[in-house]
Amino acid sequence: MATPKFKMSRANTRMRRSQWKANNPDLVNVKIDGREVQIPRRLVKAAQAGLIDVEQF
Repeated sequence: MATPKFKMSRANTRMRRSQWKANNPDLVNVKIDGREVQIPRRLVKAAQAGLIDVEQF
């Protein structure tokens, strides 16, 4: 595991943290119960099995 060799200043730490950005999930068109909906790819199987409600997407 990498360990820091020198103390990082507060300004540098906050600047590094501020550059982090989350990515939006890729949406996939899926037909469920005769309706076309866009949901994240990782939830397709759960939506087809009826485990999640697709109304919220």
